[in-house]
This record gives sequence, C-alpha cells and structure tokens, in this order.
Amino acid sequence: MKKLVSTIVVMICLMMAVPVQSQVQFGLKGGLDISKLDNNIGDNTTGFFVGPMIDVTLPIVGLGIDVAALYSQSGMDINNKSSEKLKSIEIPVNLKWTLGLGSTFGVFIAAGPQFGFSLNDGWKELMEETNKNFVSVNVGAGLKLLRHLQVGVNYNIGASKLGDMIVDTSHSSVRKNSWQISLAYMF
Repeated sequence: MKKLVSTIVVMICLMMAVPVQSQVQFGLKGGLDISKLDNNIGDNTTGFFVGPMIDVTLPIVGLGIDVAALYSQSGMDINNKSSEKLKSIEIPVNLKWTLGLGSTFGVFIAAGPQFGFSLNDGWKELMEETNKNFVSVNVGAGLKLLRHLQVGVNYNIGASKLGDMIVDTSHSSVRKNSWQISLAYMF
C-alpha cells in the first residue's frame, strides 16, 4: 500500500512540474493559400494569410497546441467567369506532436479545427445564400528549425459550407478546400 501511495504522489508531482516546464512561444505566421471550391465549379486560385500565433509545447512528450489569428485572402474562381477574393479572419486550433533533436531541429504533425469569419461581401454576389461563419479541419506536417523557424504544409478541408449557388440549373452547396504552405518566426 505504501508503494502505491508513493507512486501516486510521485506521479502527481511530475504532472504538476510538466506545465511549469512547458515551452510557450509567440510568433508571426504567414504563407500561401491554394484553394479550390469543392464542387468543381472553378479552378485552383491562390491567396495568402498572415497573423500572430502562439505555440505551447510540453517538452517531455512533445505534445502541444498551436493557435493563430490569421487574416486570410483566399481566391474563388467560379466557372472561369468571376474571380473574387474571400477575405476572412481564420483561427486554427491545432493539436501538435513534435519529435525532435532538442530545440535545433524537429518534425511535427498537427490536426485540429479552424474557425473562419468572413470580412467582405464581394463574393456573396456570386451565391444565392451565404454564411458569414464557417468551419474547416486542418491536417498538416512541418519542420521546426533553429529554435525560431517553423515551415509547414496543411490541407484544410471545408466542414461547413460557405453558401449555396445555382450551377447549370442545379442547386449546389459550396465548400472551400485548400493547401496552405506556411512559414512562422517564433520570438
């Protein structure tokens, strides 16, 4: 019984010490967004994103959370007739697992939801009905280099629709899927 109590006390002490040892870094993230509407009504279009981020990592296990507030300008090409930009604030919240060699080099995988809030109305003229808020799912991987740089690639899958439109006399829901290539500098 004493061994069990001693083991539990040691485990509690270790669990309390890990958050104190967690690594919190603030940074700036930006990159390229290559998006496509999911129902084949247009071609791939490019845009960009930029904004602040925070990265919290537990050093013992390499698990962490990556949260950012990104201004995003995504292209939307509809039937090669009109090319509009969807301007939004997007907040990705990713669970990140890093495997590395100290703080000099690391490889990470990440996944989580992303919440988007539309800032413009220009692209709404192309649709029958639009949503001001949307949700997507991120899946990605990347490298941590020299303590301050992170290079990553994400695939962003539209989980909720941007709106509804009529394409060739049929009613269609529109979702945005995109590839994102990012570079972050951590302070």
